[in-house]
Amino acid sequence: MKLKKELKGRRNNTDDEVHENNANASGNGNDDNESYHSVEESDSSEDEVAPRNTIGDVPLKFYNEEEHIGYDLTGKKIKKKERKDLLDKFLASADDKKAWRKFIDEYNDEEVELKKDEIKMIRRILEGKTPHGDVNPYPTYVDWFEWEGKGHPLSNAPEPKRRFIPSKSEAKKISKYVRAIREGRIKFDKPKEEPRFYLLWGDDGNTSERRRGLSYIPPPKAKLPGHEESYNPSLEYIPTQEEIDSYSLMYEEDRPDFIPQRFTSLRNVPAYGNSLKECFDRCLDLYMCRRVRKKRLNIDPESLKPKIPDYKDLRPFPTTCYIEYKGHSDAVVSISTDASGQWIASGSTDGTVCIWEVTTGRCIRVWEVGNAVRKVAWNPLPHQPILAVAVDQDVLILDTGLGSDEEQGKITDLLQFEKPIKPDNSGDSAIVQWHRDEKLRCLRLRHFKAVSTIEWHRRGDYLSTVIPQGESRAIMIHQLSKKGSQKIPFKLHGLPVSTAFHPSRSIFFISTKKFVRVYDLLNEKLIKKLDTRLREVSCIAVHPGGDNLIVGSREGKWCWFDMDLSSTPYKVLKNHKKDITNVTFHRNVNYPLFATCSEDGKAYVYHGMVYADLNQDPFIVPLKILQGHSNQKGRGILDCKFHPKQPWLFTAGADSIIRLYCH
Repeated sequence: MKLKKELKGRRNNTDDEVHENNANASGNGNDDNESYHSVEESDSSEDEVAPRNTIGDVPLKFYNEEEHIGYDLTGKKIKKKERKDLLDKFLASADDKKAWRKFIDEYNDEEVELKKDEIKMIRRILEGKTPHGDVNPYPTYVDWFEWEGKGHPLSNAPEPKRRFIPSKSEAKKISKYVRAIREGRIKFDKPKEEPRFYLLWGDDGNTSERRRGLSYIPPPKAKLPGHEESYNPSLEYIPTQEEIDSYSLMYEEDRPDFIPQRFTSLRNVPAYGNSLKECFDRCLDLYMCRRVRKKRLNIDPESLKPKIPDYKDLRPFPTTCYIEYKGHSDAVVSISTDASGQWIASGSTDGTVCIWEVTTGRCIRVWEVGNAVRKVAWNPLPHQPILAVAVDQDVLILDTGLGSDEEQGKITDLLQFEKPIKPDNSGDSAIVQWHRDEKLRCLRLRHFKAVSTIEWHRRGDYLSTVIPQGESRAIMIHQLSKKGSQKIPFKLHGLPVSTAFHPSRSIFFISTKKFVRVYDLLNEKLIKKLDTRLREVSCIAVHPGGDNLIVGSREGKWCWFDMDLSSTPYKVLKNHKKDITNVTFHRNVNYPLFATCSEDGKAYVYHGMVYADLNQDPFIVPLKILQGHSNQKGRGILDCKFHPKQPWLFTAGADSIIRLYCH
């Protein structure tokens, strides 16, 4: 249609050109005829040549974003030509009188110009005529059939049935046959009768068998005899005398029921003595044994798999080791990061506590505490850089000296006092004693038994300690500002393993070897009891939202609890081969990450998204396995912690090295 409009718009301009061409053609005579034939020959040769672009039926839109438009016959790319904008096209058409003949061949990316013969052909098509002028649409009729001298009629169609009239004799015979059939004197062949014998258990191919009720189940068929049961089997089926003697040494249930034998003829085969017994036993099995129909569901196993997103969408998460912190001479059992993320503290069994700069790996402070360190925990307040260290029966409150002058003055006042302070309750005086350690310039909390773990409250004034052998006084809560201690007002059920404070509410978690109990500190009552279904709990971690909990065990399993959902685990996974030493969440909600570490030398990083919609379950996806620590005396990674502001993970191993994994 677009070409038709252009041709109509340019018709007046081309009339003159056509007249000029006709005049030239009449004046030139034979020369023009020869040129005309040469043009036709060239046109026909061009039509026979294949197009320059050889992509076939591939749509051109597939090459919209490419620099080429296809490939030529030699396989080389056909580069796209620069297209003119509308203004350049308009100026070119104004200067070129033949611009209306030209159009763009998008398939070969070429500019094609219509020739005069092609224009004439298009005009004839628009006028409703044949494309070529030398074609006569109404030729004279030539009768190809020769009529003269032929002796057959115009039509050879068969005679109609109405012209066939039976004779009287034929009509009498037909009436005689009809009368004999009606009287029964002429009988037709009867259909063949079905055989009276039938299969005992029914026919396999008979699907229209009458069912005895909706729950009818056809009985199983007996095994058909094979080559072994033949009266003249092959030699390979006949056992030797040694094999027959070995059957007597076998157990009765393993001994074969039938031993093949060979006879010369069928009449020499003796009767089978157990035939009646086996038939009777089979009838008893069919009658007494109940048959049950099992319905199988045709479910695609791929549809049952959860849809896991692309790992690129779950970034960032720690993948590679960036820095190694070396300085301890023995296993590093505990690490902790401060609230600013600039410093990390570590405690080792060599009796030292070190503070490292995270970005450079430089050790800036070392304390010699004398005995093996069990736990280090940094105060969660950024303006109060103090460190709690568990060493045997003591808990040391160390001043790191990393605060400003104003902060250091407050910390000195907080940790400075002259005489020992005892708790308010007289019954707790033998449990914890507070006094000043001038050698280390710190507070020393002396317990009556060894302390295993330390946990800070979110406000930084309270901390809890676990004394596994303390019985009823196994868990103590200390207040740093008043320098007092007290035991929890709850009855302990079992040996305590670890404790944790709720990140935003006055809720306290206590884990024993089998259960995790959740208490309300204000109302002093039990809220919930979580059944871990694990052999022995080793560590716990609370989600920053406070409604989810991870519990690690000494059998390599960890379980996820959704406390709003149930008191039983939401997910239980076993990825580690040895004991899980620690589980931890990332403090920043923008990084839904958590990690587990084990003595097998591996740390697993997971994506754990907790949604605000309570109807939507938490989304857990394993991301990365981090390994690089060497095992020492069968122990691998002993502790792991996330950076408070970056998606980085710190791991402490029994090889006395601390590793930082970054994304």
